[in-house]
Amino acid sequence: MSNAVTVERVYNFSAGPAVLPEPVLEQVRDEMLCLPGVGSSVLEISHRSPAFEEILDNTTQGIRNLFQVNDDYEILFLQGGSRLQFAMVPMNLIPAGESADYLVTGSWSQKAAQEAVGLTDSKIVWDGKPDRYRSVPQTGDYETNTAARYLYYCSNETIQGVQFQDHPEGKNLVCDASSDFLSRPMDISKHAVVYACAQKNAGPAGVNVVILRRDLLDAIPDGLPGYLDYRSHVDAGSRYNTPPTFAIYVTGLVLNWVEQQFGSLESIQKHNEQKCALLYDVIDRYSDFYIGHAVERDRSKMNVTFKFDNEKFDALFKTMAAERQLTNLGGHRSVGGIRASIYNAMPVAGVQTLADFMEEFAQQNG
Repeated sequence: MSNAVTVERVYNFSAGPAVLPEPVLEQVRDEMLCLPGVGSSVLEISHRSPAFEEILDNTTQGIRNLFQVNDDYEILFLQGGSRLQFAMVPMNLIPAGESADYLVTGSWSQKAAQEAVGLTDSKIVWDGKPDRYRSVPQTGDYETNTAARYLYYCSNETIQGVQFQDHPEGKNLVCDASSDFLSRPMDISKHAVVYACAQKNAGPAGVNVVILRRDLLDAIPDGLPGYLDYRSHVDAGSRYNTPPTFAIYVTGLVLNWVEQQFGSLESIQKHNEQKCALLYDVIDRYSDFYIGHAVERDRSKMNVTFKFDNEKFDALFKTMAAERQLTNLGGHRSVGGIRASIYNAMPVAGVQTLADFMEEFAQQNG
């Protein structure tokens, strides 16, 4: 018989894999040994069993309900994260000799554009690099190509902390919504494809949700490798290969939590706006000390990024924060500084504790 160990949970500001709702973790714990009525763990059952069929159907329906996704769209659960979608999207949606347009607003859309440009004749029609990716384009800042198959954007850049407050103007929008999926309403009908790796807001690492407009399937070029062809996954109901069953199961629990806790994406959006305002208020009041990265108009509600004039404060800030049980606040290795990721499951109490610490830190060191 093992000895139980009680561990106090910290406020985890990791950008991903990220904090999960405690009620979800508790349900996973309670059902880990044996799913109710099944007799086995979710880790042990077949992906073609009636029990998993129900999990898959319920998770799919949860997405349809929250985003009001109609039957014009397929919902897939794939592996490979956003990195695989960087290649799958152009391979499936751009016939030979044609192109797509890309808006580059940070590290992740930059990587997606590099993949597309390497595979096709696609073009970058706006690039925020000259201003260090501090903003996103507004209507009129870019000109799309009339023959482009789609316009690609990343709704929220986790590294730079910039976010589209609404979808950009363009036809056949393709969106990487990995880090703000489930955090606010999204008009799926304006998009050709929306995808999101789960480990930010929707679940654990391992599964990628892909919402795909069904009419696009007819134009997919033949000859793609089986796994890289969306039609393979549609035809097999996301079971072309063994899917990430556990990650899909947890994603379904997260969807249930969102619906039970908030009722709608409009409600959770207000909740997230209240949380991020606590941190941005401190940054604005101590603007000579905390240097926010994003322009105010385009600040992310998921990833609050800032730095100090003197880099010596980076390590001190993280060390002192950890003493307050505030963890994983380091900025991405490519940009440094501080990043607080405050996804759906981060409680208001955690954000308030961080805001209070930031105020105290500024008063002591500013």
